[in-house]
Amino acid sequence: MPNILDAYQRVGSLSKLYDAMLTNAGLPGSLALKIFWGLDAAAYEKFLAQAFTGVPGDFNGRLLEVPIGTGVLSLPRYQKLDDAEIFCVDLSDKMLDAARTRASQLNLRGVQFIRGDAASLPFADEFFDLVLSINGFHVFSDKAAAWSETRRVLRGGGIFCGCMYVKGVNRRTDFFVEQFCERQGFFSPPHETLTTLQTRLNELYHSVEVTHVESFAGFVCTK
Repeated sequence: MPNILDAYQRVGSLSKLYDAMLTNAGLPGSLALKIFWGLDAAAYEKFLAQAFTGVPGDFNGRLLEVPIGTGVLSLPRYQKLDDAEIFCVDLSDKMLDAARTRASQLNLRGVQFIRGDAASLPFADEFFDLVLSINGFHVFSDKAAAWSETRRVLRGGGIFCGCMYVKGVNRRTDFFVEQFCERQGFFSPPHETLTTLQTRLNELYHSVEVTHVESFAGFVCTK
């Protein structure tokens, strides 16, 4: 946990570089996505669509996003969810600072930012109608607790969705994750494969759909 937290404190301090890669902005960001993640422009658009496919365009309930990171991918989308009550959680205060700044720039209202751990979420049972996790589960160090907690705070019939890295799809990506992301503390093994992710989610949820774009799996589950 200390290594993961330190890594994402550093990332939060370099949020512009981090955001450039996540948004496929500029030559360095697009090259990194293509070389290390196998995502060209077309695949990147499919990745984005996959990541948010579980969030209805007219959602008006209570939503948890964990982790929020800098919010570069999700906060612009929340501008269209005027009637939703949104809670954004991250362990890194640097990430939260960047997300709060972005929310202010977007004039977002009704979005709460909370420093917290996915392994011990500060919410009551079945508090949320939808739980969203974008690129979170390959980071969490206590994955078993995070799976349990994200399910606990979701009401019956609610949606759990998002995306995550899975190993075994792209050898170059797997090598990059092992030699760089894990050593730098950005990712925390062990990692799911498409098969183990499907099995795990089937054990936790009533209905499950798993897709993938290169090494990023998307999931939409109903509790």
